[in-house]
Amino acid sequence: MKNKIFSTHNDWTGLVTRLSIGLILFPHGAQQMLGIFGGYGFSGTMGFLTDTLHLPWFISFLVITVEFFGSIALVTGFASRVWSIAIVVIFIGTIFTAHIGNGFFMNWYGTQKGEGSEYALLVIGLSIATLINGSGKYSIDNIIFKGYKRQGELFKAF
Repeated sequence: MKNKIFSTHNDWTGLVTRLSIGLILFPHGAQQMLGIFGGYGFSGTMGFLTDTLHLPWFISFLVITVEFFGSIALVTGFASRVWSIAIVVIFIGTIFTAHIGNGFFMNWYGTQKGEGSEYALLVIGLSIATLINGSGKYSIDNIIFKGYKRQGELFKAF
C-alpha cells in the first residue's frame, strides 16, 4: 500500500503538475484557513459553507483542510496521489454545488450570475495527471519511495 501511495516517476511532469495545483490552491486554502489574501478565515468560511451553501460541518471542514494542507503537501510532494484524489472529489462537489448553473466560463467581466466550472475542471485535470504520474522530481514521495525500494532490496538479499 505504501508503495502505491509514494511511488512516483522521477520526471518533470509530476513536478510541474503538483506545483501548478499546489501554488494555485494555496492562496485559496490560506484565505479559508488563515484569513489572508482577503479571505474570511476558518470561522467565516465555515459559516459560509454551512449557513449559505448548507453543507454539513464535516464536509465544510474537509474542504478547508484539503485546500490548505493539501496545497502545502503538493508543493512539497508529500503523498501527492492521496491529496490529488481529495482535491478531485472536492472540486467535483464544487462544480455541482456552486458552478453548474453558471455555465462553463469564468466570470471575467462580471456579466454572469457567478463563476462557471472552467477553473474547477482545470484543477481536476491537473490533479488526475498528478494522481497518474505521482509527485515527480524533488519530492518527499521520491525520497520515501527510494527508501522503500532500498529496504525491499535488503530483504530480498536474505
